[in-house]
Amino acid sequence: MSMSLPVVADSLTVYLRELRKFPVLTPDEEYRFAVKFYEEKDLEAAHTLITSNLRFVVKVAFEYRSYGLKMLDLIQEGNIGLMMAVRKFNPYKGIRLISYAVWWIRAYIQNHIISAWSLLKIGTTQAQKKLFFKLNQAKNAIKGLTGTDDIEATAASLHVKESEILEMDQRMRGDFYLDAEIKDGDGLTILETLADERQNQEDSLAELQESELLKQHIAGALDKLNEKERFIIEQRVTADSPLTLQDIADRFSISRERVRQIEEAALRKIKSYLVPIIAETRPA
Repeated sequence: MSMSLPVVADSLTVYLRELRKFPVLTPDEEYRFAVKFYEEKDLEAAHTLITSNLRFVVKVAFEYRSYGLKMLDLIQEGNIGLMMAVRKFNPYKGIRLISYAVWWIRAYIQNHIISAWSLLKIGTTQAQKKLFFKLNQAKNAIKGLTGTDDIEATAASLHVKESEILEMDQRMRGDFYLDAEIKDGDGLTILETLADERQNQEDSLAELQESELLKQHIAGALDKLNEKERFIIEQRVTADSPLTLQDIADRFSISRERVRQIEEAALRKIKSYLVPIIAETRPA
């Protein structure tokens, strides 16, 4: 068991070293290759577009390292998202490929996380879902200001209890980090090998991308529920200010326990709807 982690680390290190063989394209080069693929379906052009952006996929995947999943799996899912983005990219829109691709990369990585974590593990309330995807970002922001992992401040910034921070942090804890030093690398870390000379364009899109993931899939799932189930899910799970069990019980003249049962049954329906959708987004 103790020998498995070095094997994973070495595999990732080898992959990252291989990425350095692929140069980052200039805007003009990217546009030329993108037009060639868009107009002529030239597979060599598509290959060049993909390989020149693989290191960016690693950077995005790195943000999700603490969800307890293998980094290579996250990178692979992000690569699939990148390939889908290249396939659908329109170079005449006047934007860089990565500005468009970053949504697809995040979506595929987050889909993988959702499929690996049940809705019950993520949580059923809006605050728990926010916590699942925002915990690392909040912790890093607080640490940047205070220099320490301030649980109280992190909890306050996310409007949750300290106990919820500790519980989710424990669930999400991973065992491999890209800031580890590379063997025989003279102190160089894995992350430092991922030089990217382009302007970082993900910050302006990050908030939208993180909030859109569950909304996009759950919207379709809600259509599969009956009127009462949909109301309960919308008011208990997706609302910014969720109603209490008693609020809904009073509305429908039923018990709080009955509301809870309907909510759990509806969540199971949503989960059964999401699983095949996630599977369909992956190549056979």
